[in-house]
Amino acid sequence: MSNNDSSITNAPLVIQEKPEQHRFEATKNGVLAGYVEYNVLSEALMFTHTEVIEAFEGQGVGSALAKHVLAEARQRGKQVIPVCQFIAGYIRKHREQYADLVRPDVQRAFKI
Repeated sequence: MSNNDSSITNAPLVIQEKPEQHRFEATKNGVLAGYVEYNVLSEALMFTHTEVIEAFEGQGVGSALAKHVLAEARQRGKQVIPVCQFIAGYIRKHREQYADLVRPDVQRAFKI
């Protein structure tokens, strides 16, 4: 697949949770575009890794995933532990929207 395949790159992004794999997956036309891996803790979701498939880089897949998983954490009433540097960076860039999901001690640990 190349970046010139407009039928895939222009398709809407669909994000679904795959609890059995401990990850949220983003797909376009059924093709995996990226994912965020997580662990469920008693009071938090720990996001451990974000991956965007090379053919989908630069198309906003990572940001869409970050926005989605942070909204999921909020909806579930869970705190966030952003072990994944991409998620931590997204929270830093959008601090006003998401810093409340991260406990102050965790914010210090991840420089949020």
